[in-house]
Amino acid sequence: MTQVTSQAFVLAMSALGAGIAMLSAIGIGIGQGFAAGKAVEGVSRQPEASGEILKTMLVGQAVAETTGIFAFIIAIVLVFVNPLVGML
Repeated sequence: MTQVTSQAFVLAMSALGAGIAMLSAIGIGIGQGFAAGKAVEGVSRQPEASGEILKTMLVGQAVAETTGIFAFIIAIVLVFVNPLVGML
């Protein structure tokens, strides 16, 4: 049986960590869909408040999307830059 080198192990764990980080996109999609659905319900109940509802929803969507952007940046760093390999 062959031995796994420490560099190969770090690279494999980095790829696994990047995949786990991108799993946050599932929660983001569910949350944004829920928020958009509630905004549509709010506009259907009070059409005169559609401007305020839309602004509030967009701010919430932007805040929720930052989580996905941070997870994507972490995944890209782990896969391509990988500062952990230099520590070996």
